[in-house]
Amino acid sequence: MQCVRAWRALSSRCRVLPPRAWTRTQSHAAAAAARLDLSGIYPPIATPFTVKEDVDYQKLEENLHKYAKIPFKGLVVQGSNGEYPFLTEEERVEVVKAVRRSLPKGKLLMAGSGCESTGATVRLTEKMAAAGADAVLVVTPCFYKGKMDSCALISHFTKVADSSPVPVVLYSVPANTGLELPVDAVLQLSQHPNILGLKDSGGDITRIGLIVHKTKMQDFQVLAGSAGFLMAAYCVGAIGGVCALANVLGQELCELERLCVSGRWEEARVLQQRLIEPNAAVTRKLGVPALKQAMEWFGFHGGVCRSPLQALTETEIQQLRRDFSSNGWL
Repeated sequence: MQCVRAWRALSSRCRVLPPRAWTRTQSHAAAAAARLDLSGIYPPIATPFTVKEDVDYQKLEENLHKYAKIPFKGLVVQGSNGEYPFLTEEERVEVVKAVRRSLPKGKLLMAGSGCESTGATVRLTEKMAAAGADAVLVVTPCFYKGKMDSCALISHFTKVADSSPVPVVLYSVPANTGLELPVDAVLQLSQHPNILGLKDSGGDITRIGLIVHKTKMQDFQVLAGSAGFLMAAYCVGAIGGVCALANVLGQELCELERLCVSGRWEEARVLQQRLIEPNAAVTRKLGVPALKQAMEWFGFHGGVCRSPLQALTETEIQQLRRDFSSNGWL
């Protein structure tokens, strides 16, 4: 899609220029970005596979029916926990279409559209919008991470946002990419009318608080990228969370959100503390295979991962069970 550039970062200092001429598509996307309220809890849903490692759409739909009973704001599809790097582009789009068909009215669908090249991200973003995404979550390109400085990343996200038919949410997940989206880049990108917010999975509360503070004049929304620091993120101004653990303990994460929003901090603290170890187990410690195993224990379809991810060892399964049972969840 050929669009007029409405906003760009120029010069060696990546100086931000104000919006100029807009196409109708871009104007509509910018208006949607201004209206879309991201506040709330989202599970970055897992992708079920058959024993032959094909996408299992039936089990996906069964999971979606169960998630419909939990007061999530919406779902993130094709995030890190969806094993998106191991899916083809066609599979990524088809999974989004399947979720859109089953998602209750009023729930937001945020689709991961990040690729390594800018052109591929632009094209996949357009496909995700056509598949029914309300917004796209765009991860930092990272294969050449040594060259992904602020200027490169500002240029990348600007071109994606200029072309996207739906609002864009930035995605910083240094544990997976080895690259953190620099604060100065976030601050400049927050001024783009079609960039809605940031999912920050790094866990640096000082950084999250600074970004919230520095973007308070923009309509820019920050989401915590993990359940382990959700309460702390709310304390410094985040408006919600995209949390892997919500695939397993979704009702509890929504309760933590409710306690934080209503200012019941003592109750929130007690609940938050019980979530730290289970969250660490299904994220940085044991990863997606542990998330899928825990989903099975809690009545969801997790199942196998796609190769080269491997199933947990018996020792790892025992450790995972302890992390949940010692906090009263099993």
